Amino acid sequence: MIQERKHFIDNLRWMAILLLFSFHAAQIWSGGEYSGFYVWSYTDNILYIFSTAVYPWYMTLLFVLAGMSSKYALQKRTDRQFIIERTKKLIIPFIFGVLVLVPVMTYIAEIYFNGYSGSYFDQYRLFFSKATDLTGYRGGFTPAHLWFLLYLFIISLVSLLMIRIQQKALPDLRAKRLPYWALILLFIPVWLMFHVLNIGGKSIGQFLILYIFGYYILSKDRIQQEIKRYRFVSLILSLVSGIIYTYLYCFINLRNELITGLFVFFGWLGILTLLGFGQTLLNFQNKISAYFTRASYPIYIIHLPVLVIAGFFVLKFPVGIFFQFLLIILLSFTVTILLYEGIRRLPYFRVLFGIDK
Repeated sequence: MIQERKHFIDNLRWMAILLLFSFHAAQIWSGGEYSGFYVWSYTDNILYIFSTAVYPWYMTLLFVLAGMSSKYALQKRTDRQFIIERTKKLIIPFIFGVLVLVPVMTYIAEIYFNGYSGSYFDQYRLFFSKATDLTGYRGGFTPAHLWFLLYLFIISLVSLLMIRIQQKALPDLRAKRLPYWALILLFIPVWLMFHVLNIGGKSIGQFLILYIFGYYILSKDRIQQEIKRYRFVSLILSLVSGIIYTYLYCFINLRNELITGLFVFFGWLGILTLLGFGQTLLNFQNKISAYFTRASYPIYIIHLPVLVIAGFFVLKFPVGIFFQFLLIILLSFTVTILLYEGIRRLPYFRVLFGIDK
């Protein structure tokens, strides 16, 4: 049976993606000079706290939502249709983005930090040959934010194989109604999987199990009702754990397995909180939500190169940090939307940005 579309999933997704404008703008003033961003000014405690508090749950939420969405997608598509769709929507934009969009950011980083004076096209040699930590924050090769597309493609195919094996080997396997305390304890396997295929702090294992949880558990109506019922408990637990985590990370500079567990716990409770309140506050559709539901994916692809360019120039303006921060967000958001509006009208460009017809 095909379920009715749950608009809160779409709304949570596009809202999380729009949040990236402020998150990535805050990165310009977060961390330290050697752990910061493609352009970096200095560490501002407020923006450092903000970016630290957002990071544990916003990308993990996207993988959970992807798993939930795949549950509904596979009710309407064959495996072949699903794989073709994932290839068109994820791999083609990934390859195009790494070759065309990402070098824009590393070019800015080379100029900003390394005093690079060569041409943009000469920088391609550095992009493919320079030793790098895969962040590209000081130039060199990086998938940048497009790692999400590659990870999601791999996880989608691995999960599809796991699901089909399960349906043949254990056809009666069903997610039963879990009590709220059991839902909380699901953070433990997420924590354990955090160390599996962890590349630069981005774990395929962690995101895979979150996707699987989204597919098998969080997509179930009875479990969604449980999450909705205890949404205020989730909110309190996420706030408390988030405050403790942010304090230990930013001010005590704690970096050990305890902080990793707290990072995962806070992120998981943040997801439960958003799913709980999403059902009560965001299960609607209007012109704005419909627009950003369609636009959110290409916005994700486009936004970061635009924001890095905006940051490079705005940091030269002799205004305070508050106005620089807001100006970077407003400029990058406006230009990204304008680019999206142009690209979606060009048939051959739509496919490069994963834009549906």
